[in-house]
Amino acid sequence: MSNYYDAFEMSPVPVPGPDAVPPEPFRGIYGMPAFATIPTNDLAESADFWIRGLGFFELFSIPGRVVHLRRWAFQDVLLVSEGSVPEKAPAMSISFACLLSQVDPLVEACRALRPDSVEGPRDTPWTTRDVTVITPENARIVFTAAKVFDPASEEARNLEAVGITAPGAGGSANTGGGANVGGGDNGEHA
Repeated sequence: MSNYYDAFEMSPVPVPGPDAVPPEPFRGIYGMPAFATIPTNDLAESADFWIRGLGFFELFSIPGRVVHLRRWAFQDVLLVSEGSVPEKAPAMSISFACLLSQVDPLVEACRALRPDSVEGPRDTPWTTRDVTVITPENARIVFTAAKVFDPASEEARNLEAVGITAPGAGGSANTGGGANVGGGDNGEHA
């Protein structure tokens, strides 16, 4: 029995594939289920990097205090004016979904603004390609793009070993993060 079920319709992340198109920037106001608050001692510099380098847009700002940035729905960041920021990036990171087609342009844009700001891209054992960016405020930001799921791959075998199965293997659904999960015996869902 699997505890996973298809809830893909809740996510703005498109199904991975060569024809995947990123969602439009989401300008609606909603109750944010999660967001990052990042202190900065230079709101203008930080906002510029997040907008031109990372592809966010300014949803709104309170001059000198906060800039609310967003990409897709549920990808919210609050840049908050503080007197100082950490001298180096922490080990902790926050990840944002993107598409494979966005990885190289994101790397190029960030390197054009801050040449030493990017690590990667690197492929992960859970079927994503990740890029780590250190922002002007020393936040560690990971952009993660789902790769097309190959049911014959080592990644598929690794996921199956933890109970996440490929399409057609006992009823399954795509999670949007590159993995596919069994859903044949989940009953009713939220």
